[in-house]
Amino acid sequence: MASPYLGDLEILARTEFVLVQYPFQVSVIYYLYPCRGLGLTIAVVLLLAFVERPSSLSVTSDSRYRSPPWEPPCGFTESIEIVCLLIFTLDLAIKSYLIGWDEFKKNKWLMSYTMVISISIIDWVLSISMVCDEKLRVRRLIRPFFLLQNSSLMKKTLKCIKRTLPEIASVILLLALHLCLFTMIGMLLFPKTEDPLKNQEWKVYFRNLPTSLTSLLVLLTTANNPDVMIPAYSQNRGYAIFFISFSVMGTYCMMNLLTAIIYNQFRGYLLMSVQTSINRRRLGIRAAFQVLRSHDAENAAGERVPIDAVLQVMSRIQMQSYYREAITSVRTRQYQTEGFMNREQFKQIFDELDKDRINEHPPAPQYNSVVLQKLQVIFSHSYFTVFGNAVALAHVVCICTVLVLNSDKSTGERDNLYMEIINMCFIIYYLSEMCVKIFALSWKGYLSYRNNIFDGFLTILLLVLQITIYVIYHGVFSLWEMVRFVNVLVVFRFLRIIPDIKLMALVASTLLDLVKNLRAFAGILVVVYYIFAVFGIWLFEGAIKPPPDMSMENITSNFSTECGTYEQLGYWPNNFDDFAAAIILLYDVMIINNWQAFMDAYTRYTTEWSKVYFVCWWFTSSVMWVNLFVALILENFTYKWDRSHSCSVTDVERIRYETSVQLMFKEQVKEPTEEELLCQLQQHRHLHLHWGHT
Repeated sequence: MASPYLGDLEILARTEFVLVQYPFQVSVIYYLYPCRGLGLTIAVVLLLAFVERPSSLSVTSDSRYRSPPWEPPCGFTESIEIVCLLIFTLDLAIKSYLIGWDEFKKNKWLMSYTMVISISIIDWVLSISMVCDEKLRVRRLIRPFFLLQNSSLMKKTLKCIKRTLPEIASVILLLALHLCLFTMIGMLLFPKTEDPLKNQEWKVYFRNLPTSLTSLLVLLTTANNPDVMIPAYSQNRGYAIFFISFSVMGTYCMMNLLTAIIYNQFRGYLLMSVQTSINRRRLGIRAAFQVLRSHDAENAAGERVPIDAVLQVMSRIQMQSYYREAITSVRTRQYQTEGFMNREQFKQIFDELDKDRINEHPPAPQYNSVVLQKLQVIFSHSYFTVFGNAVALAHVVCICTVLVLNSDKSTGERDNLYMEIINMCFIIYYLSEMCVKIFALSWKGYLSYRNNIFDGFLTILLLVLQITIYVIYHGVFSLWEMVRFVNVLVVFRFLRIIPDIKLMALVASTLLDLVKNLRAFAGILVVVYYIFAVFGIWLFEGAIKPPPDMSMENITSNFSTECGTYEQLGYWPNNFDDFAAAIILLYDVMIINNWQAFMDAYTRYTTEWSKVYFVCWWFTSSVMWVNLFVALILENFTYKWDRSHSCSVTDVERIRYETSVQLMFKEQVKEPTEEELLCQLQQHRHLHLHWGHT
C-alpha cells in the first residue's frame, strides 16, 4: 500500500532545490535520484585531451629524445566524445522539458549549455569530415563548461570570484602604475652609454620598454633577484636603492595588500553566500513543515506535525546512512513519547546535515581474570601509545643512520643484512603491539579508530614483505629493492604520531577539510588549467626545438647557451607539445621560481606577444588563485584553532564533527525570522500551500 505521505516526500525532497533555482515542476525522480553517470561522462570527456593528438602517451616529454607517442586512429576518441555529447544532450533535453520553456529562457546556464553542446557537435562533424586532420578543435576549449554547469557549488564560487574582481581593481591599477613608474625611472637610470663596461644593465634588462617592463615584473615576483640588480650594483652601490625601493613597495606592500583585500572581500562574499544558503534551507524546511502539518487534519490548526509522518518521509529520501540515522534515530527519538514535534524541533533535526559522522567506539571487552584486567588497562592506556610512537621514532632513526653511513656506497656495495635484522625486530614489536591492542579493545574496537586501521594495515604489509624478502628476494627483485620498499613503508608508518599531537592533528584535520570544503575551488582551478593548457598548445606546440646534435646518443654536445636560459637549465621537458606537458609547465610557472626562463624562451622562439600569455597565467594562478586559496586556509584554520584552543588531543577529532562552511560562519550568520519565511512562502509564484489557522 502506498504511503499517504508520498506526496510529502516529493515536496520535502525538492523544496529547497526548487526554491533555489527551478520552479515546482521539476521532477523528483530526476533530481532525487540523479544519473550518477553524468559525472563520469564529464570526467571522460575532459580526459580525452590526454589521448587526442597531440597525444601525451609517451614516457617522457623531453623533446631531445622523446619517442613518437601513440596516436589514436581517426574516429577512436571521436566515437567516445559523441557518446558523451549525446548524454549531455539527453540531460539538457530532460531538464528543459521538466522546467518548461519559460523558465528555460530565463536560465543563463542552460542557455549556455545549449550553445556549448551545439558548438561541440558542429566542431565534431567538421573533424570527421576532415578525417581528424584539423588544426584546431574548438570544442576542446569549451569542454570545461560541462564541469562548471554540473556543480551548483562551483557556480556559487565562480559568482563570488566574479564579484571579488572589481573590489581589487584599485590595487591592481596601483600596482600597474607602480610598475610603469619604476620602468620609466629604470630606463632613465640605465641608458646606453659610450662605455661598454657600463652598459651591462641596459643590455640585459633595460634595452627597451618591453624588456624593462618584463624585468621589473619578474622582480616583483622575486624570481630574478638579485640577478637583475648585479650589473648596476657592481658599478655603483647606490643603484641598490632603486631595486630595493621597487621590491619593498611592490612585493612586500602592494602584493601583500592585494592578498589582504582578496581575503577580506572574498570572505565577505562567502559569508553572503552562506547567508543566502541558510535562508533557502530555512525556507525549504518551513515549507516542508507546512505541507506535513496540512496533511494532518486533526492537528492542522496547531503548530506541530506527527512523528510518524516525518519518519515515513525521511525513510524515502536518498541521503547518507549516518545522516538518516542521526535524524530518524537520534533526534526524533527525543520527541517519540509525545508523538508530535513543533516547528522549532522540526528545524533542529536538519542541523544534523551540517555535521560529519562521529565513529562511536564499541565498549571494551570484559575479562574475569584480575591479571587480564590489569593488562587491559596497561595496553589501552595512552602511555602505551606514546611508547609505541617512541619505538617507531627509534626505527626511523635507525634507518636514517644506516642511510647516512651508506650514502657514499653503491647499491651493490651495501650490506643490507644488518638493516634486515633491525627491520625484523621492529616489525615483530609492531605485530605484538597490534595484537595486544586487539586484546584490550576487541576487533571492533581496534578497527573503530582510523589510526589503528592505518597502523595495522602497514604492519601486516611490512610483515608480508619481510617474509617475502627471506623467501624469494633473489628472484624477481634484488635485496636492496625490497629493503628500500620496506624502509619507505616504515617511514610512512611514522605518520601514526599525527593524531597524538594536538597541533599536528589540528593541521592535518585542516588539510583534510580543505579536500572537502574546497572541491569547488579545485574544480574551477581544473577549468582554468584546462583552458590555458589548450591555448598553450594552440599557440606554442612545437615552437621550441632542440638542436639536431642534442639527442640521447649525443647528449654532451657543444651547444652553448647563456647562463640561466631555458636551454642552459635543461628545461626541454617543459613544453606545450602535448596536454600533459602543458599542465606541468603551467604548474611550474605558477610556482614562480625561474618562470622568466619559460617566458624568455618562448619570446625568442615565437614573438614578443607570447609574454601576454605567461603574464595572464601568472596573474590568474599565482596572484588570484593562490591568494584565494591562502584566504580559505586561514579562515578554516583560524576557526579550528579558536575551537580547539582549550580542547585536549582526543577532542580534536570531534571538532571535525561540527566543521562545515555554514558552521564556520555560524556566529556571523543571521537566522531568518518566522515572519520573513511566511512572507516569502506566501509570495512564492510556484508554491501554493494551505495555511489554515496559524
